[in-house]
Amino acid sequence: MSRTGEFSTVLNWEASTRNRLAAAIDRFSGPLADLVERDANEGDTRMLVTDFLSYGLNFSKYEEMTTEYRNSGDSIDYALKLDGELFAPIEVKRCGQDLDARNIQQARRVAVEEGAEWIILTNGRVWQVYHLRGDGEDGSAATVRILDVDLMDGAEGAHDHAVDALFHITHEAIEHGRLQELRKWREAVEPAPLAEVLVSEPVVAAIRSRLRERTGHAGHIGDLEEVRRALAEDVIARALAHVELDEPDGDA
Repeated sequence: MSRTGEFSTVLNWEASTRNRLAAAIDRFSGPLADLVERDANEGDTRMLVTDFLSYGLNFSKYEEMTTEYRNSGDSIDYALKLDGELFAPIEVKRCGQDLDARNIQQARRVAVEEGAEWIILTNGRVWQVYHLRGDGEDGSAATVRILDVDLMDGAEGAHDHAVDALFHITHEAIEHGRLQELRKWREAVEPAPLAEVLVSEPVVAAIRSRLRERTGHAGHIGDLEEVRRALAEDVIARALAHVELDEPDGDA
């Protein structure tokens, strides 16, 4: 499997990882459809999840996955451990159950207590990955969804999208820092940091150049600052106000 033209350079380890993951998604599509059709219970769903974690994402069943993981106060379905440390609690729901952030409260407490940054929530069909971001001065952590993939999405291109997304939680991609890079990207395209980029010197200069082409205006003193001010006060400020008013509650 190769990536699209937009991402033409693919390392050998990445190509082999994507190929294995694509094959695993195909391999488990039949059993997953059967589980969903009969509305299988949580125990049956766990068996499929275990196999997918092993064959698709390349985690060792015996060295890196612990079932019924317990700490001082909570129990979770799985603990994914790397180098002997908790990497991500995994919460598994039955295949027919809808997922939402309320399903990860126990896993979140375990992650906070043990210093893990990641939480995985799945019903076998849908895979969600959350990052615990330390936002508050008091050390509190916000729970931010980084991935949300439906393996039974029948839309055009959905299979490639699933491979591209779940690639980031394969053993190899985590080792190569790809999951952290995706997390940084998700943070970078949030409204506030994106607004900072939009008023940066290169972007403002590019917009001014484009506007000059469209209008035939040769330019005048202060036009660069004029573009920056219009972006900051009119375009961005209004857009951010709209986000604050209309955006649904987050996953925290």
